[in-house]
Amino acid sequence: MTWIDSLSDIELLECEARVHAKFAVLERREKKARGARYELCRGPADLMEAWDRWSRLNAATRDRSLNPRRGDRAEPVAAA
Repeated sequence: MTWIDSLSDIELLECEARVHAKFAVLERREKKARGARYELCRGPADLMEAWDRWSRLNAATRDRSLNPRRGDRAEPVAAA
């Protein structure tokens, strides 16, 4: 069991939102600095680490059929 697996659905959604916000700040900074030359995979280590953390959390939300919502409170998606 990983630390992500130990989170409740609400904790996972909250953690994913916080980590996404940090990644978004770093990505905007890098895009501003690089302009048209911006490439995520060629970014600095802090950007790549933020992306890695966020992508793992985002994948976990999808595995649980959760729907992170930007700007609103994230809620579980109803099962089909």
